This record gives sequence, C-alpha cells and structure tokens, in this order.
Amino acid sequence: MTPDRRTFLQSFAGLAGLLHFTNLNVWADSQTGAAEQPPIACNQYTWHTFYQREGRDWSANLDASLADFAKSGLVGYEPSVSSAEEIRTLAPLLKKHRLHMHSLYVGTTLHKADEADKALATVTAIADAARPLGTKLVVTNPSPIKWGSAQDKTDTELAVQAANLDRLGAELKKRGMTLSYHTHDVEMRHSAREFHHMLLATDPANVSLCLDVHWIYRGSGNSQVALFDIVKLYGKRITELHLRQSKGGVWSETFGEGDIDYPRLAKELKTIGIRPHLVLEQCIEKQSPRTLDAVTAHRQDLDYTKAVFGR
Repeated sequence: MTPDRRTFLQSFAGLAGLLHFTNLNVWADSQTGAAEQPPIACNQYTWHTFYQREGRDWSANLDASLADFAKSGLVGYEPSVSSAEEIRTLAPLLKKHRLHMHSLYVGTTLHKADEADKALATVTAIADAARPLGTKLVVTNPSPIKWGSAQDKTDTELAVQAANLDRLGAELKKRGMTLSYHTHDVEMRHSAREFHHMLLATDPANVSLCLDVHWIYRGSGNSQVALFDIVKLYGKRITELHLRQSKGGVWSETFGEGDIDYPRLAKELKTIGIRPHLVLEQCIEKQSPRTLDAVTAHRQDLDYTKAVFGR
C-alpha cells in the first residue's frame, strides 16, 4: 500500500457547488432527533501492530486482549470482522469489559460483479448481528486488485464498484445504519481517480466517508494541501475519522503533534458543523520508535485526542 498522487483540483472547478448536501446525522435519536456523540474509539488493527511487535497475537486470547484494551481507558472498540459469527463471539466479551461497538470495519470486493453479491450478503449479515449491539457505522474499504500491486482497476471496474458501494449503502440504510467509505493510499493513484469516483458516483444519502487522515496524507505524497482540499470538497460527508500521526513521514508511537495539523482539522470540521465518530488508529511500522507498551501508548493517544477535539 505505497502509491502516490498528483494535484488534481483544476479539473474539479465548481464541484463545491454540487456538494451542498446535508451532513448525515448518524447519531440522532429516531424519536427526539437529538444527537449523542459516541465515545472516542480505537481500531483493532492498532493493537494488532503493538502486539505483533512484542511477538504476541491479538486474536489468540481475545478476552485477555480486550482486558488490556479496557485498561487504556478506551471504551469504544472498532473491530475488523469478516463474518457474523465473529460478532456473536465478540458480543459477550464486549459486555464483560464494558466496551461499546458503535462502528466496525469489514473488507469487501465490489469491483467484480461475480463477487459483489457475496460481499453484500456477508456485510448485511454482519450488520444484522451487530445492530442489536448499538453499531451504527459500517466502514468498508473495497479491496484493490491485489495488495501491494501496481495494477489498477479499469474504468469499467470502478463503475461496477461504485454501483455496488451505493447498493450496499442503501441496504444498510434500510437497517438504520450508515455505510462509511474508507481508503488506504492506493486509491490516491492517478489523480485519485478511484477515490473521487467512489464519492461522485454514489448517493451521499447511501455512502458517507470515513476519512483515514494519514492514508490520504501519505497517498498524496505527504501533502497537507491535498488532505485539506479533500476536507473542503467532501467534508459534509465525513461520518468517521481514523486518527494517526507521523513524524518525518514515519508513523509515531503515539498520537500527538507531528506532520499533520490535527488542531486545524478539528477547527475546520467544527466550522462546517461536522462531529464525526473519532477512531484512533495510531499503528506502528518497522521504523516507528519503540519506547512504550500498548496500554501506555493508548492512554496518551486518548488524552491528546480529547484535548484536540474537545471531547
């Protein structure tokens, strides 16, 4: 997942005028209309990277792993799941450790017509299992042709993917849930053709945006200009943020000051009236510093997130 991106805004002159849709109020109560913001959450993958560094397996003993998660002070958990059965296994552990699952992440293959129906059936089954647990956001990143490959989807495949993404969002909407489109850096290749088409060819009522801040930054050649242009273009579709920081282009051990101006991001989202679900994903990579254990690092992540976003 190491693509780059080119500046593209000239070809989108006037686009802002097309994006005056109403922000999706995911957390509004169906009876009163009042919005209650969920607690700051953290993605499962973050903990996987810390455990992996220590030679441990996050999934080997999920009960013990979630006990560590709870020790950090986090109460929101965003798992990565591939079946409804995983949700049924997870449910009693969430209750035991007093954790909430307002969102979940699931991978899909949507650019192939013969696989899309299967993907939609899997995701809707997961949604049906998760909805009674309070899950309202389903985050998906349509798979590339092959992870780590330089091969790109054709225009036809992008059109098929967008149609299926919209179809999936419509199915989740029927269940009172919201689909949030997520990307890594690969979607930013070639003037971000895949990223933009997924948003421009789908109905905002069906497909919102999970802005994975650092993947957008890295995928655009470590550009804050590109990042904040995307916020300007699609800000009102953002229902979730994945939060990660780097220093000198390398993922930091904790979420804090660094390459990306998160106070500016918080201010800009507040200005346009957006209060997305906040999900920490402060993963570590090979070059990251190694000074803290997972629990201590995530306690610091949580403190900084509260300070920046005022939660």
